[in-house]
Amino acid sequence: MGRMHSPTIALALATAAMMLASPLAPAGAATTESGSPGASPEVRVITTDVVAPVQIAAHEGKVYVGDIARSTLTRLGYPTPLAVGPHPGEIAGVDFKPDDFVLAYAATDRRTGQGTVTIRRRGSSPVVADVSRFEQEKNPDGSLFYGVHTSDPCVRDAVAKLPLPSPRPAGYYGVVKAHPYAVAAGTHNDWYVVDSAANDLLRIDQSGNIELVAVLPGQPYVITRHDAEALGLPDCLVGVRYTFEAVPTDVEVGADGALYVSTFPGGPESLQLGARGSVYRVDPVTGDTDQIITGLGGAVNLALGPNGRIYIAELFSGQISVATPNRSRSKVSKAKPLVRLPNVAAVEFDGDSLYASSLSPDYLKGEPTGNGSVVRIRI
Repeated sequence: MGRMHSPTIALALATAAMMLASPLAPAGAATTESGSPGASPEVRVITTDVVAPVQIAAHEGKVYVGDIARSTLTRLGYPTPLAVGPHPGEIAGVDFKPDDFVLAYAATDRRTGQGTVTIRRRGSSPVVADVSRFEQEKNPDGSLFYGVHTSDPCVRDAVAKLPLPSPRPAGYYGVVKAHPYAVAAGTHNDWYVVDSAANDLLRIDQSGNIELVAVLPGQPYVITRHDAEALGLPDCLVGVRYTFEAVPTDVEVGADGALYVSTFPGGPESLQLGARGSVYRVDPVTGDTDQIITGLGGAVNLALGPNGRIYIAELFSGQISVATPNRSRSKVSKAKPLVRLPNVAAVEFDGDSLYASSLSPDYLKGEPTGNGSVVRIRI
């Protein structure tokens, strides 16, 4: 998903799912990769009263859901939404601090492109952080180059034919566009936010002040002859190094104090160029960023479990996978499939379970008339 005339990440997800080669199973259907009954984690559907639950937060059985199709923030088990976002628009990222019950959520107005994070503390007036204004003033990835440096007209024309979710020049620098997509409660009175359009990681304090933590790196890819033939592209594109945007999709705060961020990356929104999603470890003080897991089929969300385990929701692969990253910064780990969950959108760890959500197949087809699901997976 890029930022040149980019759709919201919701539409990018829809485009991605439609491009999957395998048929989509009904929302809520889940099996292990092996299919062995003895190996299957216990999976229980909690609700299907959702459409596009792209972000969830869970703690001690309390589950909050950001449904971008309805632009609502709800707590499961309660009929009245905690918040209703702009129409047309969305509420996506959500997290909360249970001790004194402070809740934060990200919202984007699709008419204006305005992106905000709202912090609500019980008994106090909401604080709204203007993420779009920060992006307009700072544009942190404005010095990063995406695409390809070329004067070859064949290459330029071929790049325009890449199966990307939105048109873009053959080469461009990061433009001004905000889409706050995921929120994580910090260890103090702060919040971390990933902006999937700005390709950055932000910190927001309790007063709504915003500061940059890190810019996620571009995702370079060398186009092979197989890629060109499969996509019907000319030979002049073979061997060309194209840098895609990172498109961060989630952030979690680790027990080690580090931040963990998943990335899509930014096109094609499918497995047509392979499984290229990643997870990064970010130092919240220095902003140093290390890739620790790669080879993911559309990493749309992640959860941190015990003993260093990281669970990743892979939209394109239709599964939740698990990895234990290597402690060495020079080594990148691979994830292993844990459970099959078509249209998976989010995953959270709570106690002895994972909470996960899946998008409505109808929503993925551009017709949000069906239902998604939220499930609990005993691990």
